[in-house]
Amino acid sequence: MLEALEALVTCESPSSDPAATTRCLEVAAGVIGDWLGEKPQIVESEGRRHDLYTFGQEGAGVNILLLVHADTVWPHGTLDEIPFSITDGIIRGPGVFDMKAGLVQGLAALTGLDRLDGIGLLITTDEEIGSPTSQSLIQETAKTARAVFVLEPGVDGALKTERKGVSMYELVISGRAAHAGLEPEKGINALIELAHLVLGLEATARPDLGTTVTPTVANAGTTRNSVPESASILVDVRATTAAEQNRVHAELTSRAAVLAGASVEVLGGPNRPPLERTASAALFERAADAARRLGQPELREVSVGGGSDGNFTAGMGIPTLDGLGAIGDGAHARHEHVIADTMPARVELLRELIREVQALS
Repeated sequence: MLEALEALVTCESPSSDPAATTRCLEVAAGVIGDWLGEKPQIVESEGRRHDLYTFGQEGAGVNILLLVHADTVWPHGTLDEIPFSITDGIIRGPGVFDMKAGLVQGLAALTGLDRLDGIGLLITTDEEIGSPTSQSLIQETAKTARAVFVLEPGVDGALKTERKGVSMYELVISGRAAHAGLEPEKGINALIELAHLVLGLEATARPDLGTTVTPTVANAGTTRNSVPESASILVDVRATTAAEQNRVHAELTSRAAVLAGASVEVLGGPNRPPLERTASAALFERAADAARRLGQPELREVSVGGGSDGNFTAGMGIPTLDGLGAIGDGAHARHEHVIADTMPARVELLRELIREVQALS
């Protein structure tokens, strides 16, 4: 596992570079070919490659789907700053925790199974940027599945049984330009309208329900002595339920401008539905029972704000369990790492879960 992990981590694969993520898929394909004797079904979408492996009878559909992604948030050159290393049992390197160790653990789990028929492994390359070219592939592949296991990292070993839904917006404001010194009254100040808009966003959030509405990046104006004729703001929305996600969308898209003559255009919308606990509860109980049988520590669950590709399958009503990947810390941070001696136990847990679902069919 460590040799395979080093090969994957040392092949940098930022989401922004489809050629780099393709190279990482080729590295993964080499490992999978050696370990499992399987070749990928290559899926090209808008100039980006994703790899699907299906085991068993062709065209029979996937009964159990393992979801992973090969892209990372790290730009080229990060490997020079944070090289792959193993020191005192701690594995470091860009993307090692999120989520290349999860991919390796998934492959190791598959190698120990008596039968692989009905299992699918989907490796995507755009998860970190919202899965714009892989969402439909994920949903199409998962439509026959009884269970989806997402090999994203856990949180201190806890599995992720709830993930918030993610919505992404750009609000574009149109006003009217004028000279700020000679005749500002003839303008419609888009920046002032933006200020009204930002203050109004606070009322849209419902932190008591776990709903956050966060303005993140704003732009307005062109010169110091001109009334801004345009402005824009990016807004990040997270919600624990589909009802809350829909409520926020309705409120944002119906918001009217405060200044006479100004207008607000709302771009974007829901990106990932929530992974609600109802989609993961039964699988988590199976995982907890499996951990006890294996003599592992009591399994814990956690709710998190970040989304994953498991949100898509949970939104389809398919039982989905997330966080089955690496144990460590530092996703998207420079202290990203994996605890090496936890990897075999996670492999055993995933293998046992797969066997249980296989026994149900």
